[in-house]
Amino acid sequence: MQSNPEKYVLRAPPSSARAEDFRIDYRAELNPAQYEAVVATTGPILVIAGAGTGKTRTLVFRVARLVESGVDPANILLLTFTRKASQEMLRRASTLLDGRCERVAGGTFHSFANILLRRHGRLIGLDSAFTILDRSDSEDVINLLRAAAGLDKKDKRFPRKQVLAEIFSMAVNKSLPLAELIETDYAHLAEHAETLLALARQYTEYKREHQLVDYDDLLVRLHEMLAESEDLRRRLSHTYRYVMVDEYQDTNALQAQIVRLLATEHDNVMAVGDDAQSIYSFRGASFRNIMDFPTLFTGTRVIALEQNYRSTQPILDLTNVIIAAARERYSKQLFSRKPEGMTPILIAAESERFQSRFVCQRILELREEGVALEDIAVLVRSSFHSFDLELELVRHDIPFVKRGGFKFVETAHVKDVLAYLRLLQNPRDAVSWHRALLLLEGVGPRLSDDIIRWLAGGEPCTQLESFPKPALATELRSLAALLRALATAERTPAELLEAVLRYYEPILKRHHRDDHPKRRRDLDQLVTIAARYRSISSFTADLALEPPTDSVDETLAAEQDKELLTVSTIHSAKGLEWHSVFILWAAEGKFPSSYTIDEAAVEEERRLFYVAATRAKEQLYVTYPIYSFDRSVGYVMGKPSRFIEGVPPALLKSVLLVEENGPGN
Repeated sequence: MQSNPEKYVLRAPPSSARAEDFRIDYRAELNPAQYEAVVATTGPILVIAGAGTGKTRTLVFRVARLVESGVDPANILLLTFTRKASQEMLRRASTLLDGRCERVAGGTFHSFANILLRRHGRLIGLDSAFTILDRSDSEDVINLLRAAAGLDKKDKRFPRKQVLAEIFSMAVNKSLPLAELIETDYAHLAEHAETLLALARQYTEYKREHQLVDYDDLLVRLHEMLAESEDLRRRLSHTYRYVMVDEYQDTNALQAQIVRLLATEHDNVMAVGDDAQSIYSFRGASFRNIMDFPTLFTGTRVIALEQNYRSTQPILDLTNVIIAAARERYSKQLFSRKPEGMTPILIAAESERFQSRFVCQRILELREEGVALEDIAVLVRSSFHSFDLELELVRHDIPFVKRGGFKFVETAHVKDVLAYLRLLQNPRDAVSWHRALLLLEGVGPRLSDDIIRWLAGGEPCTQLESFPKPALATELRSLAALLRALATAERTPAELLEAVLRYYEPILKRHHRDDHPKRRRDLDQLVTIAARYRSISSFTADLALEPPTDSVDETLAAEQDKELLTVSTIHSAKGLEWHSVFILWAAEGKFPSSYTIDEAAVEEERRLFYVAATRAKEQLYVTYPIYSFDRSVGYVMGKPSRFIEGVPPALLKSVLLVEENGPGN
């Protein structure tokens, strides 16, 4: 047979299927836009599925439609971001139609890559019995190479294995040369750039030599295999004649290239996603993927799902205005069959304390009105934005679970600085001594115990300075000097914290050198909270109302039958919904952050704000403090975020908080 025979193309037979021939009445089950997407079975199709518009339902019915139209289920590939999502979609499709839908090839990009690499990996020198490294395994391999290169010595202060794994992974997910990634995202590690590049090469070589594949390699090696083997690429493309990709806005550049390669012999690709909900660039997701899909697939048909089944029209009117200001987007206007509802409210609070008090008071009122705590959420851009609220929730005895980041009192750096303040109150606090001593260079658990026993013999600071270990003399004298200064000065809690932070700054950089700028902002927030207190005892007592050792998981385990409010970062809230939603710190400089400087990052924050607002079904409250504390300049006057500034009062009603029986009431 000729290696390249002349081709004769058989045209598709005219479809004789009529609506009455299908078991499912698709037109009756779907709205017009969903129906259009479901029956469009060939060619490149981009479904822009607005928030709450029935994206999953559309995918489920399209699987059923393809199968019912006579397409072999084995020729359909459904790629999702979780295995649970894929299984649920195919289960629902089977319930709609029959068991044939369960034979559709479905799964995550990574599970699909694993299957193909097991079958065909020898084409790129990968044995079918390769081992997949989980994140912990990857870190251990990196640590092995790190130690072999002598980079584990304390005087080197080289990044830890967890950070190294994160950097190497991000370079893959962003499809960026490692050197460029270090320059843009890890500038504080620039002095180690050459060593990092060398270590990354060693890591890659080690994996290939030992037939190891980490999570990111599954995509890298699949792309490599598809790009290098034209024969395999064509065979797979013939097998998977209908490709569907869920949450396309969350794909990275590598995943988009894999989809393009799988569709070598056809363009029957349906990508479903929402450009307005592309918020995961920090994980490597590329906003450009969904915007450039029509360029990647010429002749793309764009279908917008705009009928929202979640929110009232007043909430959608606001979210439509917020996203309409985006510099680049697909045009869509969400509408609801629930035209009536409360106009979203913008709360201007005098201070962060007022903001927290309002949220707690309104939550309790909602509960009295019949809204369960579990159907209420407080959303924040960054985890530390809820620290003050968490303390207020405890005061009001409102149980909550926090998603996305640690609770305030669980963070290591907050525990560290509080240890010094607790020693000021109780010089015999062995737990706080242990924490403070372990932060010193050259002190481990055993030596810390020895020092604590030594301190029992007299005045702590004097004993510290006389501990018989010359190598630690400078460190111990410095700690003693701090404690003396704290004890002898008449200072407010905020001023005491400022003094602690001056001492702790180099320790923070040494122990958390890979993310110390972020942790420093947490500590600035702690100073802001402390500024409300007159005594150090009341400040530390309030922080101790919730035991700092309780984790979110432990809280959930202990209170699994208890109704819980949700406090969450917006990133962790995507895909969820609540009756009532509060968005905190909707102030310029906080949302978007003053650290966000490039246009692309600001636009992603706009989308983040949009995602937060579209989580609300019935009531939406947006809050910001008029006055807030900035460590570098003191108290500053705030203004609403640019994302809502100028929104007409008919869409966002402004409310100013006043004290009961106060001058404004």
